[in-house]
Amino acid sequence: MAQTEEFGEEIADFVRRVAELKSARAVPAGDLGRVLDAAIFELDHVAEQLRPLYERLAADGRLGGGAPDRDEQRLLRAIFQRLPLPVALVDRESVVRRMNFAATGFTGVRAGYATGRPLTGLLLHADRAAFRSQTAAVARGEGDRGLTVHLQRDPHIPVRATLTALRPGAEPRTAVLVVLQPGSQPGGSRVSAQESFQPPAPDLGEATRYAARMDLADAMTTALLTAPAGDRAAVLERAAGVLHPRFADWVIADEGAARQRRTTVLGPKDAPVGDVLAQAPAACPLVVEAARGGEPMLQVRPEDPDSFGRDTSGAPVLVRAQVTSLLCVPLRGRSDGAVEGVLTLFRSGARLAFSMAEAQTVDVMSRHIALAMTRAGRETSGKN
Repeated sequence: MAQTEEFGEEIADFVRRVAELKSARAVPAGDLGRVLDAAIFELDHVAEQLRPLYERLAADGRLGGGAPDRDEQRLLRAIFQRLPLPVALVDRESVVRRMNFAATGFTGVRAGYATGRPLTGLLLHADRAAFRSQTAAVARGEGDRGLTVHLQRDPHIPVRATLTALRPGAEPRTAVLVVLQPGSQPGGSRVSAQESFQPPAPDLGEATRYAARMDLADAMTTALLTAPAGDRAAVLERAAGVLHPRFADWVIADEGAARQRRTTVLGPKDAPVGDVLAQAPAACPLVVEAARGGEPMLQVRPEDPDSFGRDTSGAPVLVRAQVTSLLCVPLRGRSDGAVEGVLTLFRSGARLAFSMAEAQTVDVMSRHIALAMTRAGRETSGKN
């Protein structure tokens, strides 16, 4: 393997030097002799060093790869995919390279979506740093590791992650094989493998989801039309009541753009709603960006725990609320594009992440909310 890597590096260096020699054709005629000498030296290097190394590697079967090698690789891929345990192959940065069928069912994430993204995005924020550190240590050759982590889809069940170094095929860098095993529930009962590895049961289909979005839009229209005229905060409160909890676990409404104030926070039972209500909107990067840019934002398994700021206790809001997906939508309804406020929605735990279709529905409703806020202001000014 070391000789194969050395041969590849030598070839890459040779190609770069040939490119330099080609660019040297523009030198004055008096200097072409030195260029010719350099070209002859490079050809001698290929004849005396690289060709013998190539012949040795070809004789050892390390280059080219015949049909038996390809058949063996296909067999190993099939075994990897059919393993009954959830298995993922990641690099030293915890980025997923492959994930088998059992792992997709266990994590609830498709292999095509997970590939190229950090595996830490599926974990709780508190477990991500430790997982990255242990993965890097295994990739450096410091031995196998194991640690307990928690998936965002079910944070109450511990998952045992076993990490071991692996050098797949003829690849130059060490990868890390991650095996995930479910632990015990808080009550002590152990989760069965069959229960853990099965993908979520399908819902009633796109028609049912579309009908649910239409019902939500109808409820929002009714709430906005019956909101008290002239009370912008009441409009936001009515809108938040429609969205919580049927559509989002958390609903946070901030009024204004340049000078924002938090008017409504609705969250799960026993959640730190008061701490989030006391938070200044200016301390929330996502809210500030939405108010300035006027563009909706959809994030699934947000990477930056501080993107929504910290609550009064000093803890990141996204971590404390165990947010798995969020929508941050500016309330913009007038033709001049002015932002009347920002509406933020959180989903947490095992609830499905916001879809693109749901984000579009909220974007439409956000314009209706903004129009209701500005209409109420005009009605009040007309009475006065």
